[in-house]
Amino acid sequence: MIQLLYTVIAAEMALILTLLFKTPLRKLVIMALDRVKRGRGPVMVKTVGVTLLVVLASSLYSMVKIQRRTVEAGLLNPTDQVLMSKHMLEASLMGFVLFLSLMLDRLHHYIRELRLLRKTMEAAKKQSRGIDEGKNGSAEEVKGLKEEIATLRTKLNKLENEYGTKDKEAKTAEAEAEALKKQSEGLLLEYDRLLADNQSLRSQLESIDLSLSNSDGKKNT
Repeated sequence: MIQLLYTVIAAEMALILTLLFKTPLRKLVIMALDRVKRGRGPVMVKTVGVTLLVVLASSLYSMVKIQRRTVEAGLLNPTDQVLMSKHMLEASLMGFVLFLSLMLDRLHHYIRELRLLRKTMEAAKKQSRGIDEGKNGSAEEVKGLKEEIATLRTKLNKLENEYGTKDKEAKTAEAEAEALKKQSEGLLLEYDRLLADNQSLRSQLESIDLSLSNSDGKKNT
């Protein structure tokens, strides 16, 4: 389970980095995400998300049970300590997977919005040039053309403002992705530490079991 979560995190981070930088793979990733969001894709994604939320809730509930049992007993035994570490790591990784999925969805949405805005701006500029070149008409036509030019320029300014806003949001998403990369490295270090603690606790349990077995053997003798 933990290895699968790390694989999913690595894949999501690779997709986010691919979307952040303009490379040939970026178009392929955008096309793939567009197809995923069509047909039954959204239903499948929501199903997987709900499943992760249920498993996350189960891990949190198990952690609460262990904590209550520890409070009642007044002592955290090695087995509960290993289980607590395992559930804590799984819950952290699942939360991280859900957060990266949300980041990936928002980043894809912003990129599509920026592409549409660019196309709209180019069409508006071409239309404005065509209107500027065709001013040789009657007075009424000239007046109508001026009003249309003013409307198009207002629309163009609005689109430029929206483009600037989307560009800032994309840069913010890039900064968040970098922060997530650093957080993932910290989780990997924490995972290595938990594995070492787990190995140490298993060694202690084996030593205790061996001591108990020797004690029972001496009593029987």
